[in-house]
Amino acid sequence: MKKIFIREEYCMNCRLCEVHCIVQNSKTRNIIKAYKGEYPKPVSRVLVEEKGYLSFALQCRHCEDAPCLEACITGAMHRDPESGAVLADEEKCVGCWMCIMVCPFGVISRHGEGKRVISKCNLCQGEEIPVCVKNCPNEAIVFEEAS
Repeated sequence: MKKIFIREEYCMNCRLCEVHCIVQNSKTRNIIKAYKGEYPKPVSRVLVEEKGYLSFALQCRHCEDAPCLEACITGAMHRDPESGAVLADEEKCVGCWMCIMVCPFGVISRHGEGKRVISKCNLCQGEEIPVCVKNCPNEAIVFEEAS
């Protein structure tokens, strides 16, 4: 299975991965409309962490033995049989937040205002390369086979 890997030594904290993730997960897929005209406002499924001079993008690791899959009481969290990605079905999610509590990387979050569903990286299902990888100017985010 292909996974996203971060090379923090190349990350310059530009946050373009967050911007492109927001646009990718918006209704319009238009940067201006995503930031100014959509409600609820789309959220990034990538979080750039920084401490001092070190920064890196953080998103779902699509764990082989994903604790969120076991913790989900409704089956909203599931593994895609084709890609192997851990995905969330918003229609089944009841907002119990068990997946958020058990995620060892802290990369699952609440989705927007008022919605009782979670938000997490879906590896840009339908795209050949996730947008955070495709648009990283320093190639700090790579998409390759996990070893």
